[in-house]
Amino acid sequence: MRMRFKPYARPELLASPLHAHDPMANRGHWHEVFARPGQPLHLELGCGKGGFLSQLASRHPENNYLGIDITDKVLILAKRKLEAAYAEAGIPADNVQIMSLDIERILNAFAPEDTVDRIYINFCNPWDKKAGHRKHRLTHTRQLALYRKFLAPGAEIWFKTDDDGLFEDSLAYFEEAGFRIRWMTRDLHADEPDWNIRTEHEAMFTGMGIPTKALIAVMQPADEEQVARAAEARVAAEKNLGRAMHGEG
Repeated sequence: MRMRFKPYARPELLASPLHAHDPMANRGHWHEVFARPGQPLHLELGCGKGGFLSQLASRHPENNYLGIDITDKVLILAKRKLEAAYAEAGIPADNVQIMSLDIERILNAFAPEDTVDRIYINFCNPWDKKAGHRKHRLTHTRQLALYRKFLAPGAEIWFKTDDDGLFEDSLAYFEEAGFRIRWMTRDLHADEPDWNIRTEHEAMFTGMGIPTKALIAVMQPADEEQVARAAEARVAAEKNLGRAMHGEG
């Protein structure tokens, strides 16, 4: 169901110290935004309503966190969940920020100097209806090539999904983009790690009997031009597949 426009969202976000009002102005300076600039910087791409981010960031003040989504109508809910989580924990919310950004254009807001140590991607849109649309996946080779531009050496991507096709394809995407799979499971809750924080979607899909697939990928040294070529080849192959599936010449 499509979420309704919230006219109060933008003014409330602009009045909040948790909201990064001008992400592009912080490009190359994200560490300076936080009270403790020397701490590791972790991103959640597609933070949605903030259920995961609010739990994670309030439990780990030793890291700095940045939640990214494209629309104010969900970020306003994330902002309120963050406020509630930190109030319950009794600590200042000085290690977390949220912001609006089209993740496909993430390099508009991040530079190599930002040295991100970890990215979380939870239950992103699988874009599985048309092969030519798969390039929009947040784990696509094209996107992973972009993240490499600002990830620290040895940085990790933590990924969870309910979608079998997206998970299997992502294994290939990570390999093409120069990442090594350090850990993975096709049923996260069969032997759930202590560190797992269940997201809203995770609880919903678990209730429906759909297992959560998860992995941790580690960025390896790679020829960036070769990674870029692999991304281009992947996009072209999926575009051609889409045409073939629809009988186009």
